Amino acid sequence: MHSFAPEIMLITILSLVVLSDMIASRLKIPSVFLLLSGSYLIYAYFKAAVPIDMAEHFDTVILFCIPLIFMGDALHLHFSDLKKHGWSIFYLAVIAVALSIAVGASLYYFGVFAGLSLGAYVSLFAINMATDAVSVQSVLSRFGGISHDIKVLIEGESLGNDATAVIAFFFIGLPWMMSGYIDPVHATTEALRVFAVSIGMGLALGYGFYMLMKLFSDKRGELFMFIIEGYAAYVLGEEMHVSGILTLITAIIASKAWIDMDIALSCSTEKKPVAKSFLRKLRMENICATTSERLDYIYEMAKEFGYIAAVMIFFVLAEMVDFEILWSYRNEILVMFGVTTLIRAVSMAKFAFFGKTINSIKPVGAEGWFVLTFSGMKGALSIILVHMIPASYEYKVLFEAVTTGVVILSIFVYGAILWAYFTFVKKKPEKKLFIH
Repeated sequence: MHSFAPEIMLITILSLVVLSDMIASRLKIPSVFLLLSGSYLIYAYFKAAVPIDMAEHFDTVILFCIPLIFMGDALHLHFSDLKKHGWSIFYLAVIAVALSIAVGASLYYFGVFAGLSLGAYVSLFAINMATDAVSVQSVLSRFGGISHDIKVLIEGESLGNDATAVIAFFFIGLPWMMSGYIDPVHATTEALRVFAVSIGMGLALGYGFYMLMKLFSDKRGELFMFIIEGYAAYVLGEEMHVSGILTLITAIIASKAWIDMDIALSCSTEKKPVAKSFLRKLRMENICATTSERLDYIYEMAKEFGYIAAVMIFFVLAEMVDFEILWSYRNEILVMFGVTTLIRAVSMAKFAFFGKTINSIKPVGAEGWFVLTFSGMKGALSIILVHMIPASYEYKVLFEAVTTGVVILSIFVYGAILWAYFTFVKKKPEKKLFIH
């Protein structure tokens, strides 16, 4: 007899999305609260609605979901925003994350998590410093009064932060944790190699797909081309033993940046005579890859695909939730949640109080610091990384329990704090958050 498991699973996911959005809009709460709670309740008490063993097919689910999760946010970044906030995003996504992992790993010398090696601390903090773009967007989209600049910083950080965390985990933390030894010089050069090669491959793929999109001019074809680009970049990056996520993000952002430049220079209704450089001629900028209207459609569709993919990851998270195990590791979970929150608050303080020391990094004031701190929700990537730890590792149960607990707490606690602030404290939107 034919199995209808895929069809039932699709009905479950879409029904949960529709019902969560409907209830969230009525109650004026972030839908991610309902999605996370609903996925657990369905998985735990209505097994017939989830006929696919998510744990058994974890690798397949993850490979399918990763490009969709990152593609929407990458498409939303505009070239003008990248130019304006490039250094700020670099600080948030690379420097702040690397320093945060180093500070977290230093807790090894205080014996906070008994039995773990220094390499295990690096892995644990790399996993739990990665933010989730979909969860953050789900929460912040409900609120007015958040300036465009802050949203750009949050979106840019959520993308670059994840790439940095992945490199730190796979190329430094995990080998160190499993072998008990690491060569600092080799680890550093390997991380830099992965970073450079991933970006180089992403730029090449981004240019190639950008040029391909000049061959046709319909929004469906352009949407599918971005999806193909995302999957191709991720698979190629992984096959080349570099960071598939960083390759994917770079490729999409590069294609989108060149498209933005074309639209601004040659494809807008108000054309201005500008001398063409060799690079602009090489891009054939007079042939538009798409239009602003079609690009908006592509972004909206990509965002919906990413939303559905995130719900699939939530069902994987639901499979990991065992309240007895979580309770037995409650102290470790609370310590990790508290430490990661404190580290994030301190690293974000650079923007609130010390931004003027570097002209290219603008300060955002106390409110901007508050929003940036509590927009650090964890989610899909943390779940993905913790699943990649070999089953033979003796502390894998601890890693899974701590990560699951931190993901749940960050979504509900951070989300509730932001919801309460924008619902009861700041009811009127603010025009601009940056301080000049």
